[in-house]
Amino acid sequence: MPRQARVIGESGYLHVIVRGIGKQLLFEGERDYLYFLKLLARYSEETCVTINAYCLMENHVHLLVHDTNGKIALMMKKLGVSYSYYFNHKYERSGHLFQDRYRSEVIHDDAYLLTVFRYILNNPQKAGICRAEDYRWSSYHAYGKPDKLVSTSLLRELIGDNNAYAAFISAQDDEECMEFSPVVKNDEWAQKVIRKKLHGESGTTLQRADRAARDAALRELKEAGLSVRQLERLTGISRGIIQNA
Repeated sequence: MPRQARVIGESGYLHVIVRGIGKQLLFEGERDYLYFLKLLARYSEETCVTINAYCLMENHVHLLVHDTNGKIALMMKKLGVSYSYYFNHKYERSGHLFQDRYRSEVIHDDAYLLTVFRYILNNPQKAGICRAEDYRWSSYHAYGKPDKLVSTSLLRELIGDNNAYAAFISAQDDEECMEFSPVVKNDEWAQKVIRKKLHGESGTTLQRADRAARDAALRELKEAGLSVRQLERLTGISRGIIQNA
């Protein structure tokens, strides 16, 4: 069946998430974060999709965007292809880097726009990394400033000056926004997926498979959401082989 077109709300505001396949790290070092932001700036300008906020975590990215011309899919495709090529070449890996297509949700009103904005910037704090204002790879410090990548003009109208902004971000509560599936992907779940994909066999049988069959099975299991560490534990195959499959 053909994929259904993305639904764009009348407001044009969207919360977008993209994640590494099997929780694969998307950023190994500073240059990776900087290169992703460089690509994001390039392709948002090319497609006229406005970036209102971003947060780059190790294995996923949150974006708040304004898309009035239906070009978000094109922007995300350009971004995904270019960054995957860069990352795979740099780290000598192959195959998919991102999990499926990006996920998105339409933002219909100002109240939810503010909720998503705060939620995105508070991701590092929710993850126990650091305070929102101390995290380097988000747009926290772009608020109310001329910035080539991020536009916060509407948000400034809704929130106020820098003091009001700091208070607004720090006044987080238990608000929730779109995330990836909350299914607990523990080893018990992973074993079930492996047996289903391998027609009842355990993961260790892949050690005896020929290289082509083994790598094809490993790719399929990664695409199903198993992490590299899980596959290493449950198949007995080295991490390097799993990453390069």
